[in-house]
Amino acid sequence: MFLIILGLVLAALLSWVYLRWQNLKQYWAKRGVAHLPPHPIMGSLTFLQKKNPSVWMVEMYKKFKAPYIGIWLFWRPALIINSPDLARNILVKDFSCFRDRFLSSGPSDPIGSLNMLTVKDPLWSTIRRRLTSAFTASKLRSLQPLVNTKARELVQRIKNTEDKTKLSLRPYPPQHLFSDYTTDVSATAAFGVETNATLTGKDPMRTVTGAFMKFDVFRGLSWISVFFIPSLVDTFRFTVFPKWATDYFTKIYTIVSEQRLEQKRTEEPRDFLDVLLKLKEDSAKNNEGVSDDAILAQAVIFLFAGFETTAAALSFVTYELAYHPEVQERLYKELRELMDKSPNEQYDMSELAELPYLNAVMKETLRKFAPMAWLDRVALEEYKIDDHLTIPAGTPVYVNSIGMQYDSKYFPDPKQFDPDRFMPENEANLTPFTCMPFGEGPRGCLGKRFGQMSLRYGLSYLVLNYKIVPLPGAPKPDEVEIEKRGLSLVPGEKIFVDFVSRM
Repeated sequence: MFLIILGLVLAALLSWVYLRWQNLKQYWAKRGVAHLPPHPIMGSLTFLQKKNPSVWMVEMYKKFKAPYIGIWLFWRPALIINSPDLARNILVKDFSCFRDRFLSSGPSDPIGSLNMLTVKDPLWSTIRRRLTSAFTASKLRSLQPLVNTKARELVQRIKNTEDKTKLSLRPYPPQHLFSDYTTDVSATAAFGVETNATLTGKDPMRTVTGAFMKFDVFRGLSWISVFFIPSLVDTFRFTVFPKWATDYFTKIYTIVSEQRLEQKRTEEPRDFLDVLLKLKEDSAKNNEGVSDDAILAQAVIFLFAGFETTAAALSFVTYELAYHPEVQERLYKELRELMDKSPNEQYDMSELAELPYLNAVMKETLRKFAPMAWLDRVALEEYKIDDHLTIPAGTPVYVNSIGMQYDSKYFPDPKQFDPDRFMPENEANLTPFTCMPFGEGPRGCLGKRFGQMSLRYGLSYLVLNYKIVPLPGAPKPDEVEIEKRGLSLVPGEKIFVDFVSRM
């Protein structure tokens, strides 16, 4: 009798699963939305660990010339947005319905779940409002000496190589060198600690950021869950960052914050760490519920997002410049002209930020190699996409920014590295919401100006001091393999260039 009952239960369960699957796989077809047939387990995510999501997003954009595409995150229906008008609605006009990002960690991972990237509203609004003060022009100017010093150390690091006639980074790939530089800049700004990775390549903080860039099977599964199936995070105790790394950050933050509190308080916060401490103090006064974990989480994500994205951008832009000497020389002349006017032989932040061709080179680099290919949101209530489609509350939505950035309708010959697209006289004619490397709307990248400053200084001093030359037989920029196991757009292979002194 028991076996009969067990058999009936299993049969009923299998029937339920089968019927649910049959209904689920018709979800987008019933709504008349373009889609590919889903995998019975992975849904549309069969590409994971095989190709970078950025590559997949571009492929999906080209395959379906439609304003939106239906996909499945395992068994959960989701929508890819390929239209700049719909992107504007989701990111700005109807932001109240899309305040939260879909990616999320859980209570078992407070540092991963409470940072600005993952935290939900209303705590997000409280933290965002308070942290905005850390990125005003005056605050960024206070960081100018730090960034200027580290950019000069970046040049000195190359000068310290053994071959004084042909300064090659072989066998040391530029992305490692640039990660040393961005670790120093971001770690000092975030934690108020002095690091020395740019000159030496070694520092305890650099050991931690180095671990951020490594993906084993467990780390890959952790990130897949955080980004695509957050309900599994607590079940398997997944974390955004390795536990030993968050323990290290906790120790550093505790020591430095105690030192700051013992010092005489100035009326205005001096750096990002001071802003965090002020946020903690105000939260306690106003009973806003911002925990110590939430404060630490902001410092950690500032370091992580700042170091990786800027290092990747520096790697890609130097590689593009090596293969486009005409662009490089035009940029050099602009930088040389500004430096010749400087009385102290160093760049001023405001003057550097106003150089049109430097900005155009940076923007074109980020168009081709946007650190994050998509902007994820989740509908908090039923939402009308257009006259043909309404999505229920809880539907994940992905604005396919990288797809639009590779659309020849908006950017002719999109694989070509052409900074002139972003010169002032041409940029004014670009379609809004077709190039969004820092996101758009209220949930756009808070550290955008800091990241731009770090990239601007590092690139400027490199081009001012060196000609960047490609190596024979190396892959061209569009042939460089993109990291398959990670989720951000970074090189998946070691790329090398030669730095030839201009002196």
